[in-house]
Amino acid sequence: MAQIRRGPYPELTWPAILVGWLLGAIIAISIGYAALILGFSIEGSELAAILGWGILRGALRRTSIVENNINQSIASAVNAASSGMMFSVPALFILSGEYENLTEFNRVLMIVGCFVGAVIGLSFVIPLRKQMIDFNRLAYPGGIATAAILKSPGAGMKKAMLLLGAAVVSGGIYFWVLTSADSVSEHVHHETLHLGAILGLPSYLNVAFYLSVMTIGVGFLSGKSGLWFGAGGFLCYWFLAPLLSQFGNDEILAVVDEGPGPLRVGLFRPTGIGMLIGAAIGSIIFAAPMIKSAVQSMQKAAKDTSGSDGDEMPIKQLYLGVGIGSLLLVGISLFSVPDMTFGTALMMTLVGVLWIWVAGVIVSECVGRTNWSPLSGMTLIAVTILTFLASGMTDTQTIVAAVIMGAAICVAISQSSDIMLDLKAGYLVGARPKMQAYGQYLGTWLGPIIVMGLILVLHEADGLGSEKLPAPQGQALASMIQGIVGGDVPTYRYGAGAGLGLLFALSGFGGIGVLVGLGFYMPFSIVLTYTIGNLLRLAADRVKGHRWVQDVGIPVAAGLIVGEALVGVGNAMYRVWEAQ
Repeated sequence: MAQIRRGPYPELTWPAILVGWLLGAIIAISIGYAALILGFSIEGSELAAILGWGILRGALRRTSIVENNINQSIASAVNAASSGMMFSVPALFILSGEYENLTEFNRVLMIVGCFVGAVIGLSFVIPLRKQMIDFNRLAYPGGIATAAILKSPGAGMKKAMLLLGAAVVSGGIYFWVLTSADSVSEHVHHETLHLGAILGLPSYLNVAFYLSVMTIGVGFLSGKSGLWFGAGGFLCYWFLAPLLSQFGNDEILAVVDEGPGPLRVGLFRPTGIGMLIGAAIGSIIFAAPMIKSAVQSMQKAAKDTSGSDGDEMPIKQLYLGVGIGSLLLVGISLFSVPDMTFGTALMMTLVGVLWIWVAGVIVSECVGRTNWSPLSGMTLIAVTILTFLASGMTDTQTIVAAVIMGAAICVAISQSSDIMLDLKAGYLVGARPKMQAYGQYLGTWLGPIIVMGLILVLHEADGLGSEKLPAPQGQALASMIQGIVGGDVPTYRYGAGAGLGLLFALSGFGGIGVLVGLGFYMPFSIVLTYTIGNLLRLAADRVKGHRWVQDVGIPVAAGLIVGEALVGVGNAMYRVWEAQ
């Protein structure tokens, strides 16, 4: 006779926790690696839900939907550190050529600061769950997509197998690119096929393809909205460059004649960085109408302090998280550099915690309404303020102090939007919010450790800010810091780009200013390959339909990211080990 089980479904269990940590580590490495190349991050919840079904239901024969929901919450909490840290920490390495001993910052303080920031961010935003999800009914499209995966266990298993198969193929292709691609043709070098040279086109057209199926996968996941990234690159090399070659002054013509590399470094990249900064400012202005709604949500949440239904985290625990976290941030700021005074550390912490509170709520509201996150803009503005507050010490100490606190803020904001997306998925599958919140906290400690290690390995192997690892968001942050501390920046080009970025941001199409700016900044070979993924997604939507894209296309695209990223990181680790 079959055993009848009674009571609640398994939810916050050790299998869910351990699998969540494992998948979170894989996803954080994959998406973090991709973010250093492409300059933006992608949400990891759907990827975690797909892989979670493969392990929990397929290998471990577990059938609880809420347990798998906790698993993806933990995994996405680990991954949230990847976007937070990849947008901030690389600035220290990019600026190391200008400022002495900049990379000798305390790694442990950076890791602890990011963890503490995550705890504060979660403690501020979790009380808003009822208001944003139950009452305001914010959409959170990513949460709805994750819930759809959790509700279809049979399809989830199929998706997991497609993802793993694509990862194997992607890893194999990239291993071949690393070991053999350069020997195929004289026009293939540095993982790039220079098609323009084969066709005899002018060099400023820069027709070259980055040999990366991962980049195609990211483009496929981005779909139609990602075409703005490609538009920035096409505007540079297929419109502006030909115009400059015909009508530019002698100085500009000399740069054009040197080829696409100097043209990008000397002209398009500074303009692109300016666009990122302008778009960041515009994103705050664009989000202004949401601030009133966010403040009202906080006020209503503050009135509900009982947590009497047993499904919400007690508000006292959340207050405790903010209080203890704030005290720890004071200590981290105080000990981050030798000359930090208590007054400066206290002021930076107060401003940082206030910004976590405000920015975390605004970003959560933006993601809930538009599925667009102004994370990088919030970070740029926060680090700008912190750099001014930390002034008075040496340039190196000022930069280190500002970036450590800025990284903590960035991770906090990233966690804030991630938990609300996951709580939306939990709301749709019947999970208990308190258990999901506990799961999110359990995932926050691991991400900073993994991402910090990943940053150190990749910088040692290839150098952050290099052609292979451009780290565009880190470069934008580094440029802003350099402008404040050193004052030696191409002001005209940054200013022109900032004006364009501000106009794009205020156009009403959230996020396109950042994407177009990244298209200016990035090597065009990466832009072209990424655009292939965008076009494949559009073709698949039209020819195969939305259902096929969700069931087949997206898992395969995610697998392309995971496979190449793991091989790329493994290759970097091997080269670092071999050089020792």
